[in-house]
Amino acid sequence: MDSAVKLYLATPSAEVSVAAIATDAGVFPNQVTYYFGSKDSLFIHAAFLALLHDAERVEAIGHSAGCPESFRRNMARAALMLPSMPLVVRALAVGTSRPALAAVVDQHLNLLFRQSERYLGRLLKQRQWEVQRPMLVETRTFWSAAFGATLLSQAGVTGSGSDVDLAGTLTVRAKTAEDS
Repeated sequence: MDSAVKLYLATPSAEVSVAAIATDAGVFPNQVTYYFGSKDSLFIHAAFLALLHDAERVEAIGHSAGCPESFRRNMARAALMLPSMPLVVRALAVGTSRPALAAVVDQHLNLLFRQSERYLGRLLKQRQWEVQRPMLVETRTFWSAAFGATLLSQAGVTGSGSDVDLAGTLTVRAKTAEDS
């Protein structure tokens, strides 16, 4: 898996072969397909593993924010700059084009959403912050908008990341005296 992540991040995914992944990992190609079923399945697993590793960096950036406004801004900026985002967007496309892989995509998205909920819940409790909607909606909305912004960028839509208000998808705010 680590070899796949490394190769997919360094090379366009269409150019990465199962043989190259196996060689890098020091295994036989049939071992790769035995455990993952197909190159497409391995690609989805690798893309989301890369995103989960990148999410750790995003969490550290979120922890460094001193106020809800800087948290929202920093999280949006960091998410849009993650090296794994283009991979995940392609993995989502692969998963939707092959119904047999939908369960793999769903599993990884649910893991991402659960981990994001736990992270945000801990941070809100530590900082005495709150969100204005259910935590699941908060995290799904954020990641869905981030994937969409990345897709638009990959599709060649003119503009920049600042043209999408990803920070505006987050409703994190400080609790007021009335909320306590």
